Amino acid sequence: MTSDAVAPPSRDQERVVAEFRARGGNVGGYHASMQLLLLTTTGARSGQRRAVPLTYLPDGGRYIVTAGNAGADRHPAWYHNLVANPDVTVEVGSEVFPAVAVVAGESERGALYERVAAAYPQAGGYQAQTTRQIPVVILTRR
Repeated sequence: MTSDAVAPPSRDQERVVAEFRARGGNVGGYHASMQLLLLTTTGARSGQRRAVPLTYLPDGGRYIVTAGNAGADRHPAWYHNLVANPDVTVEVGSEVFPAVAVVAGESERGALYERVAAAYPQAGGYQAQTTRQIPVVILTRR
């Protein structure tokens, strides 16, 4: 796999997506105490739609997610997909709606990332593990 290759979703991600949908947005295990949403993007190269579970922060009518990729040195596949096609689908609880994804600009990114780090310390630590700046993505209902 080359450095710009995109890995397929893991079995754990697929399991969490299935459980999330079967239980109206509730999941157990490691993710039980986290606020999760499902973000469905369209593959930039494949055109296939894929859902990934992400922790989020509500922000008024918006949802804030980060492209932390567990501190890896490359952005997650879903981030590349939404940059290429910002029209996404979001699932929160049992609600499903179309949304637009916008990468936060520098003026907003810092404060939003600090809020995410305060809510999810492990996710906040990802920035220290990588030299890339972890993007913050704002999801707004259409």
